[in-house]
Formats: sequence, C-alpha cells, structure tokens
Amino acid sequence: MIHTAKAVIAQQAAAIEGLIPQLTSDFEHVIRWVQDSNGRLVLTGIGKSAIIGMKISATLNSTGTKSIFMHAADAIHGDLGMIDNNDIVICLSKSGTTPEIKALVPLLKNRGNKLVGMTANPDSFLAKQSDAVLHVGIPKEADPNNLAPTTSTTAQLVMGDALAICLMERNGFNPEDFARSHPGGALGKALHVQLLHLLQEHKKPAVKQNTPIAQVITEISAKLVGATAVLENEKVVGVITDGDLRRMMENQKDFNSLSAKDIMSKNPILFKDTTLAKQALTVMQEKEISQVIVTQNDTYCGIVHIHDILNEGIY
Repeated sequence: MIHTAKAVIAQQAAAIEGLIPQLTSDFEHVIRWVQDSNGRLVLTGIGKSAIIGMKISATLNSTGTKSIFMHAADAIHGDLGMIDNNDIVICLSKSGTTPEIKALVPLLKNRGNKLVGMTANPDSFLAKQSDAVLHVGIPKEADPNNLAPTTSTTAQLVMGDALAICLMERNGFNPEDFARSHPGGALGKALHVQLLHLLQEHKKPAVKQNTPIAQVITEISAKLVGATAVLENEKVVGVITDGDLRRMMENQKDFNSLSAKDIMSKNPILFKDTTLAKQALTVMQEKEISQVIVTQNDTYCGIVHIHDILNEGIY
C-alpha cells in the first residue's frame, strides 16, 4: 500500500512540474483580460472538472478576484443568465469534447464573452473555440487503468492556483485584504480582533489603593484573570498580579495590615481597547506577562488574559 501511495504522489508531482513548459503567452493574456475587465471570472465545467472549478472560484474570491461558478449542465438550462457581458469564462474539461461543453461553448461565443479553455487536449473543440488556452496536459492519470480523473484534476487545480496568485500579486492584495475576506479564520482574527472584542464585564477586577490585601486576594480569585487593576478616580494607577501576592507572602510575615498600594506595581503598561490582540500578545510574550490592562480614553475597561487571545486561535 505504501509503495502504491508513493508512486501516486511521485507521478502527480512530476505531472505538476510538467505544467511549467506548457505555460504560454495565453496565460498572460488571461491575467490582463481579468485586470482590464470590470466583470467577474466565471468558472464552469462538468463532472470532476466542475468540482475543481468550484474550488478555483472559491480561491479567486478569497484572494481578491470576483468569481462565480456555473455548472455547465445547468448553464444550458437557464443558468447562463447569471453571466454578465463583461464576465470572462474559464471552461474546464480534460478532453474538451464532452457533449455539455460542445453545447455550451457556442452559446458563450454568441454572447461575446471572452472564453478561456482549460484542457489537456490543445486540439479539442474547446481549445479551438477558445480565445485563450490554458494547457493542462498530463502523461497519464494516477490510476492503473488511466481512467479516473486524478492527475488531470490536480493539474487543473494547480493551474487555477497559479492564476489566483498572479492576480493576487498584480492587484496588490495584502494580508489586511485577506482578513476582510476571512474574518473567522486564524489569520483573519490576527488582523482584525481587537482587545475590546475580548473584554468580559464579569472579568473586570478592580480595587482601590486602600483596599485591604484580603479583599485584593478575593477580587483576583473571583475575576479569574490572575490580576487586578488598582484605580483612583477610575484611572489606573497600578496593578497587582498573582506573582505580586506570592512575593508578598514570601517576604512579609504579617500582611494583614497591608493594602493594595503597598504591593502594587506602579505605572503598568496600558493598552488602548482598539489595540490588535495580536500586537498585545507580542508584547506579553516579550515581557513575559500573562495579562494586559485595557483602557478607553484613559478609563479602565478591563483585563485581557493571554489565554483569552490564544483561545481565539491567535498565535
């Protein structure tokens, strides 16, 4: 089994490398057409090629190029109406001769849309009717009978990725743009989640400078962030952490007479509520601290623990 698996992977890897010499000026034409058009890039196909078309369309959308998928079989039964005049159509078909493709291509040509054929057969009906051809020829499929769409669909997928990344680079699509398209993903969160999004009202520990130590311990234990802010007129004047309490117990035999001001750390680092959680995490790691105090217009908002950030998948 391992031998067969290795052979499949090696065969497909070689086929992907074989795409490099198949790239022609048609690839550049497609990139320029898309950039010069105010329409969308429409992916269409049938069978396994349709599935790859859907994936390519999704990749294009997530990297800054507007795209939709239209199933070739449905296109000739009404879905053709989703295509606008300025749209560019990429039709995926290994053979380029399937009945649905042969029925669809003339309809697209009559509409005047730019047609790009992504096919393994440069002499096919699809290739000859297309304005540009993305050649995805392969030596053979991965299965022993050379029948199941395996290597051919891998080649289509890789060619689609090449298109998407080229358009992404030429459009100057940056991580912030990516975050807007992926607000729920780890990268998206790292680029848009702010400290204010992580604040919880029931985790807003606060004491005053004259608060007895016993009450300070109770406040820290109750709010579960391992620290408390020390306030004076709603302004942060200090912070007390679990570590401060441990050091107090090690150094003081009688601490019942102490208050917050006696053990607090003065002038703590304050973060604005609009600070990105990722930026706060970097500072926490550099300074080896587990919490940050958050303020809005110098008014105390709460404390964010490092676990609150890590739990969001931000690293």
